[in-house]
Parts: sequence; structure tokens; C-alpha cells
Amino acid sequence: MEAAIPFASTISSREELRTLVGEPHEAVVKKSVAQIDSHIRGFIAKSPLFFLSTSGKDGQCDVSPRGDAPGFVTVLDDSRLLYPERPGNRRIDSLLNLLDNPHVGMLFVIPGMEEVMRINGRAWITRDEELLGSLQAGGKAPQLAVGVEVEECFIHCPRALKQARAWERPSSLDMFRAHVKLNGLILPET
Repeated sequence: MEAAIPFASTISSREELRTLVGEPHEAVVKKSVAQIDSHIRGFIAKSPLFFLSTSGKDGQCDVSPRGDAPGFVTVLDDSRLLYPERPGNRRIDSLLNLLDNPHVGMLFVIPGMEEVMRINGRAWITRDEELLGSLQAGGKAPQLAVGVEVEECFIHCPRALKQARAWERPSSLDMFRAHVKLNGLILPET
């Protein structure tokens, strides 16, 4: 028995969706590459954070952040990258998913930049001592690392982060001025 759909007027076919949304511009289709070039290497080297998307054999999905100092993800060559699995809460949802389904999506972020780098590929959990030794932090190598064979890379348009105003921060100077004004002191504008 199929589960009831909890929403009205849902889209149920690719044709219906394409009719509604339209076809992508040729440049959007052709921006995807299957290797790590110098631009992608540079982006990864500057990124202190990426989000890892995995799913298990049952289709259950997981998205988890991975972060460290910029450059914590190592580009091994034009088709492979490696990142450390640092100790965490021990749920290891992503790692368990990789054992069932090696397909991953990675979304690299550079704070303050509105474009993101998307990488899709296949991943393996490794205990290779030489690789682990190259991923030390604070003089300690991780127990595990994840190696990814890249299948697709592309820069993603900035629309979502622009609309979200993701990198706008409140002004501490404005807050300071407002608080001292509440206490009767007006500071000159600079």
C-alpha cells in the first residue's frame, strides 16, 4: 500500500516539471567538469567548510557539515580528494551510508563568498597510514579518512546565498551606539 501524499497538487513526472520550469541554458549544462582543475583546487584550498550528502541503501539521506582550517581537504590528483574524519559524536551516519552507497555530494563554502563549489562522486573510507599521516591536526592523525573519486564539479550560482544574505552581520558599532544612546550619550558620527 502506497503512503498518502501529504500535499495537494504535486508534480509527478519529469515532463510536467520541465514544462513548468523550462530547460537550462547550454552554459549551465556545460559548466560541469569531471576533473579537479586549478580553479577547483584553489576553491577547495580556501574552504574551511563543506556539507557532505550521503544516502543509505534504504534511501534515507544525511547531510553533515565537515570543517577545519582551510586546506583540510587534500586534492590528491585531478580526480581524487581526501578529507579527515575527525572525532565527533560517534553517530557516523555518513560513514555508515558510505558502506551501503558510495555516492556523495559535497558543497564547499568559503565564508563571505556567495558562490559555492559542488562536487559529486564516489567515496571510500580508508585507514591508509600514509594518507592519514598527511591529514594531521595538532600533531595527531585521524583514525579514518574518506577518499572521493570526483565525477562532477561545478561552481554553483550565488542566488541562494545572496537572497539569504548569509554573510551579512550585525554591526557591533551600530549596536554600541544604540546602547550608549539609551544611556544618554550621543556619540559623534565618524
